[in-house]
Amino acid sequence: MKKMSFVLLASFVLTVTVSAQPGGGFQRQTPEQRVAAIHQKLDSAFKIEPAKLATLDTALTALYKAQDARMQEIFSSGERPDRETMMAERKKYSDSRDEMIKAMLTEEQFATWKDKLEPSMRTPRPPGGGGGGNN
Repeated sequence: MKKMSFVLLASFVLTVTVSAQPGGGFQRQTPEQRVAAIHQKLDSAFKIEPAKLATLDTALTALYKAQDARMQEIFSSGERPDRETMMAERKKYSDSRDEMIKAMLTEEQFATWKDKLEPSMRTPRPPGGGGGGNN
C-alpha cells in the first residue's frame, strides 16, 4: 500500500512539474487571428472607416494565407532553409503588408504604426534563448 501511494504521489509530482515548464506548445496564429489583431490596433488608434478596414482585412487575409503557404512550401522540402532566405521571405511579406496599411493612413499615422503599434504586436520570446544552437 505504501509503495502504491508513493508511485501515485511521484507520478502526480512529475506531471505537475512537466506541465509547468515554460515555452512548450507554441502555436502560430492563423491568418484570421493576425488580421484581427491588426484590425483592432488600427481601429483603436486611428478610428478608420469600417469599409476601409473591411477591404484591408480581406487583402491582409489573402497575404497571410499566401505567406503561410510559402512557408509550408519552404519547410516541406525536408531541409532547413538558411537564415537569410527566411529573413528575405518574411521581409517581402511584411513590406507588402506595410504598403497595404500605408495606403490607408496618413504619413503621420503610418509613422505611429511603425514606431509604436507594430512593435507592440510582436510576440515576446521566452527567456533563455531559442535553442536553435550551433551543435
